[in-house]
Amino acid sequence: MLQGVNTLANTVRVTLGPKGRNVVLGKKYGSPVITKDGVTVAKEIELKDNYENMGAQMVREVATKTNDTAGDGTTTATVLAQAIFREGVKNVTAGANPMELQRGIQQATEAAVKELE
Repeated sequence: MLQGVNTLANTVRVTLGPKGRNVVLGKKYGSPVITKDGVTVAKEIELKDNYENMGAQMVREVATKTNDTAGDGTTTATVLAQAIFREGVKNVTAGANPMELQRGIQQATEAAVKELE
């Protein structure tokens, strides 16, 4: 799953910021699409391995929800999701309780949102 998260996030990452690069998306029918929109790139990525694709789908969902809620920031959300997932895997592998880790992430998110408001 981590490989799928990394594949999608690293592909979307190149579109980050005002100096982000364009991505050319090949379509089965019609002309290719050129975009700098992270969520558009994320929606086009399908991986052959089922477990990798599950990881990619999780991050794609982050980009889609960010787009629906804020209309922007999808690439940033994707990169943050990748970092959180990667660190979560590292901690669980080292023996951390996944449920406590989830609660900690939720508390940190709530504190960050409160501070930003």
